[in-house]
Amino acid sequence: MGKFIRVALMSVLVMASFPAAAQMKIAVLDYQMALLESDAAKRYSVDAEKKFGSQLQRLRNLESEAKRLQERMQRDGDKLAQAELERLELEFRQKAREFQSESRELNEAKAASDREMLEQLKPKLDQAVEAVLQAGSYDLVIDRSAVVDVKPEFDITRQVIERLNSMR
Repeated sequence: MGKFIRVALMSVLVMASFPAAAQMKIAVLDYQMALLESDAAKRYSVDAEKKFGSQLQRLRNLESEAKRLQERMQRDGDKLAQAELERLELEFRQKAREFQSESRELNEAKAASDREMLEQLKPKLDQAVEAVLQAGSYDLVIDRSAVVDVKPEFDITRQVIERLNSMR
């Protein structure tokens, strides 16, 4: 009998909380998308392409040279003199080391540049999010990555992007 009363009491409490939940204003926000789709992030992407483009092209050239050497060794290896084969192997290893070294340097420089951009943009993004949340009087905002599916009217990501783009 006591168990029945507890279950009945819990049912009443759950039912009483539904009207409050029904009035709760909920939104979903894809924070990463808001950041990446902003005008500032798009400008940064173009600038980064210009800034790191020559280094990236150098890496592509090194990669193609190394592949060309490797293909030649595989294709003509049994026809080449031992000294020529050793020279090609040495040149291939040198190109591979250069590629690895320059690739690591480029990745580090790009990561540092990305962090700098994020440090500059994050306060503005936070302001844009806060402005949209206040304007919409939301009670609960859920990260998009934690949601399986959401109706478009509950997703405030576009609003945040527009607000961020309007900030100077």
